[in-house]
Amino acid sequence: MSDKLDKILSDIQEYIQEQQSQKTWVAGKDFVNYAGPYFDTGEYTAAVESLLTGWLAMGTKSLRFEKKFPKQFAKDYGILTNSGSSSNLLMMASLTSQRGYNLPKGTKVLTPIAGFPTTLNPLLQVGFEPVFVDIELDTLNLDLDQVEQKLQENPDIKVITFAHVLGNCPNMDRVMEIVKKYDLIFLEDCCDALGCTYDGKPLGSFGVMASCSFYPAHHMTMGEGGFVACNTKSQEDILRSFREWGRGCYCVGPDANKLKCGSCKKRFSNWIPEFPDEVFDHKYVYDEIGYNLKPIELQGAMGLVQLEKLDEIHALRRRNYQLLFSIYEKYEDFFHLPRAQDKADPSWFAFPLTIRKGAPFTRTDIVDFLETNLIQTRPYFAGNIMLQPAYSGLMDPVNAKLGFPNATHVMTHTFFHGTSPVITPEQIAYIGTVVDQFMEQYKS
Repeated sequence: MSDKLDKILSDIQEYIQEQQSQKTWVAGKDFVNYAGPYFDTGEYTAAVESLLTGWLAMGTKSLRFEKKFPKQFAKDYGILTNSGSSSNLLMMASLTSQRGYNLPKGTKVLTPIAGFPTTLNPLLQVGFEPVFVDIELDTLNLDLDQVEQKLQENPDIKVITFAHVLGNCPNMDRVMEIVKKYDLIFLEDCCDALGCTYDGKPLGSFGVMASCSFYPAHHMTMGEGGFVACNTKSQEDILRSFREWGRGCYCVGPDANKLKCGSCKKRFSNWIPEFPDEVFDHKYVYDEIGYNLKPIELQGAMGLVQLEKLDEIHALRRRNYQLLFSIYEKYEDFFHLPRAQDKADPSWFAFPLTIRKGAPFTRTDIVDFLETNLIQTRPYFAGNIMLQPAYSGLMDPVNAKLGFPNATHVMTHTFFHGTSPVITPEQIAYIGTVVDQFMEQYKS
C-alpha cells in the first residue's frame, strides 16, 4: 500500500508541475486577477494524502498547525477554525463566557464604521452594542482622535476591535495607551495583516486575542480557514468550547476519542453539578452555548505546507506594493496613496486608492476602464457599513452619511488592486500601461 501511495503522490506532483508549466498570460487577453492561492505541488499532495488516511475531522496535522501558528502573533495558544469570519465570532463570543470575561448583552464595543462586515457582525450576533468612529482618508484606519472622544463620552465602553486595514496598522503606541488608560479589552482583527509588524512586533501580539483568515485571497490559504490566537490556556479552552458546540471537553486529537479516560485522564467523572454522584462522559457536557466552526484535517495539512512559504509570500507582497506605488505616485494629485504607518512594516494585503475630492474623474470611470482592460479591482469592502441594506434600521441613514463623512467618501471613492504573490511584475507593468492610458486625458 505504501508503494501505491507513493505512486499516487508522484503522479499528482507530475500533474501539477505539468499544469503549472503550461500556464500563460497575455496582456489584454487574460485577466490580471486581484488574488489567488500561491500553491505548488506541496499543498495538493498534502491534501490528497490527508484524504487517503480516512480521517476527515481535525486530526494530528491540524493539531500540529495549532501548535505552530500562534508564534506568527507572538502568542502561545490558539485554535484553528473554518474561516476568519468564524474566528472573529469566536473571539467576541468568548467574552460572554462565565469562565472568562462574562460580559452581558448590551456591552458597548468601539469599532470603525467602515470595513468588512464580519469585524462588526459578531458583536451584533452576541448581543453587544456598537459605538462607531469614522476612519482616516489616507490610511482607512480608525480615527484615534474620535476613539478618545467616544471613550470620554461613553465611559462604559468595555471592548475595542478593528481590522488592520489591508495590512497597514494605525499608531499602535497610541492604541495601546488608549487601551490601558480606559481599561479596554482589545480584540485584533488580523485577517488582512499576517506577517505585518509595528516597531518590530507582529500585529496580533497587541490584543488579548487575534484573528486570522485563510481565505484564498489572503496571505496564506487552506481554501477556507481561520485562526484565533490567544494569550492563555484558559482562553484557548473557552474558544475551543465555543468552536465545538459548547462542549466542556478539552481533550484534543484522534486518540482522545479512543481512550477510556481521555487525554485529561478523567473523561468519565462527576461533571454535572445537578448530578454530583453521577458519572458522565465529559465529551457530552456543555459549558457554553456554542457553534460548530471546526475545519477539516485536510485544511491543517495544507496549512502546514503554506506556513513554510510565508517568508516568500510576504516578500512578494511587499515587492508588488512597491511596483504599484511607482505607478500611482506620479498621480498623487488625484489619489490618496497607501503609505505604511510610522514604525510599521506591512505585508500588504492590497493596494488601496481613494480618489481625492475634486478629481476630474469618478471611481466608476477608472474602475470601468481597468476592468474593461481585464484588470480586476475591488471596493474597500462594505464602505460605510451602516449604509448597507442589511443594517437599515440600526442607524438613521442621514446620520450615517453626515456623521461619518470619511467612511461615506470611501464607500464611493475607494478601490484597490491586489498585491497577491500570484501577480507578476509583467502583469503590474501592464497595469501601469493601462493606468497611464486612462490618466493621459487628465495630464493638463
